[in-house]
Formats: sequence, C-alpha cells, structure tokens
Amino acid sequence: QVHLVESGGGMVQAGGSLRLSCAASGQTFSTYAVGWFHQAPGKERVFVAGIESSGAYTYYTDSAKRRFTISRDNAKNTVYLQIGGLKPEDTGVYYCAAALSISGRRWSVQAEYDLWGRGTQVTVSS
Repeated sequence: QVHLVESGGGMVQAGGSLRLSCAASGQTFSTYAVGWFHQAPGKERVFVAGIESSGAYTYYTDSAKRRFTISRDNAKNTVYLQIGGLKPEDTGVYYCAAALSISGRRWSVQAEYDLWGRGTQVTVSS
C-alpha cells in the first residue's frame, strides 16, 4: 500500500516561491501517475498539474502553466510542485494524489485517483 505525505507549505509573501513535495512510501510509487490539487478556502478542490509515472509527460491547467512546474524523482519516491510568483489566490491546501492509470486526459477528475495525501497548507500574504 502506498501512502502519500505532502510537505513544503508555509506562509510566504506574494511574489515568493515554494516547492511542495509529495513523498510516497512503498516501492511501487514509480508506477503511479500523480496529480496536484488545490483547495482554496471555501472552495472546491481543483486540479492543478499532473505527471505520468515515468515523468516524461506533464499536464497543467491553462492558469497553472505560467507559474507551476511539476516534476518527480522516482529514486526518491517524491513528486514536486514548484510554484513561482505566488499570489494571494494561491492560498489554500495543496493535495497530491496518485493513480495507477489516468484515462485519456481525465487528470482533473478526482475519482480517477486511488490515493490521496492529507495536504499541505500554503498561505500567501499580499
């Protein structure tokens, strides 16, 4: 069983950057596709970025393409989300989720994911 733990969140000023990490236990993590989701206060959780198991392909929402970078190091069982030019609207909880397979381009569909972490809080002050 793979377990996911996010870290790297915190309080930062607008314009700053953060690198979030999603660390996985279990030796089969390299077979999972991973997505990052963002839940702003009082809003639904939404997809931000995804990466295939090998790391060869990545997917972003149109708004995330400019400031977010997803990557992974399978040797370290870790997926990263680099966020630059942080804005107050980036505030919220960031979750990583893993899926053995993603159907087509259904990266944003939360039901596609088999495992979820508990999230890491990011707070951006203006």
